[in-house]
Amino acid sequence: MQQRSVGATGLKVSRLGLGTMTWGRDTDEHEARDQLIAFVESGGTLLDTAAGYGGGASEELIGSLLGDVVPRDELVLATKAGIGASRGGRQYNTSRGHLLTTLDASLRRLGVDHVDLWQVHIWSDETPLEETLSALDIAVTSGRASYVGVSNYSGWQTAQAATWQRAVPGRAVLASTQVEYSLLNRSIEQEVLPAAAALGLGVLPWSPLGRGVLTGKYRSGTPSDSRAASSHFAGFVGVYLGDRAGQVVEAVARAADGLGWTPLEVALVWVRDRPGVTAPIVGARTATQLKGALGVEELALPPEIVEALDDVSGE
Repeated sequence: MQQRSVGATGLKVSRLGLGTMTWGRDTDEHEARDQLIAFVESGGTLLDTAAGYGGGASEELIGSLLGDVVPRDELVLATKAGIGASRGGRQYNTSRGHLLTTLDASLRRLGVDHVDLWQVHIWSDETPLEETLSALDIAVTSGRASYVGVSNYSGWQTAQAATWQRAVPGRAVLASTQVEYSLLNRSIEQEVLPAAAALGLGVLPWSPLGRGVLTGKYRSGTPSDSRAASSHFAGFVGVYLGDRAGQVVEAVARAADGLGWTPLEVALVWVRDRPGVTAPIVGARTATQLKGALGVEELALPPEIVEALDDVSGE
């Protein structure tokens, strides 16, 4: 698998990343092991997780596999902090103390002394930005993280954070921003992508398959074993099951038929090869599903197909 630089840094990652949001909850140890083996054997290096995934269960599962399935130094290990669970639902906390405490807990669960990329998972108005970003500086200077980034920041938030970090020598310059991007959600093209390009940030798209909808699995209903049939993912997927999304899905399916590809391949290659994108993060329920995504390495969309998909998916 080809390797790409993460923004204007020396960090290199495979041009597809493996997402682990469901590991330890919907994806058990055996399935996770099979996925990790398939990913590494295909040349993948970027393994993405977060402290908030399954309340730490994802990180714990990864920690149990590191050194057994794959040597630690063969992976670019990325995690995030700032989103957690509470009795009332999600909890956002980007204070310096909380972020660093969460990072230490992540390192314990992962069984490592540092992560390669540590990202603030969410913007919060409740903590001054300079305090949030100071946690990134401490993480790098203390050796707990090699590179740092942000996630789910808007365009102006991304620009403000990156500019602040570049303003004074010695601060940890942002390497990346992780944001949702797919044929069903192109909102980052307006401000986030230009900000990232101007300030040297790599872009790591999450949900490049439109939360699974672009695979075409929901064209005739909701499969019982799909995320949309799950109580904790039904709303997450449901936002892309409307008429407009259906038109995009049908266009993807037509393109796939014409090329002899699968809809998954069309949708994933479209995102992977967008200007400014470093590595889409792909999550899968099974190793078989993941292998379908890993098979896109040699594929490239014809320009006329890209233009047609751009037209149908544009706002």
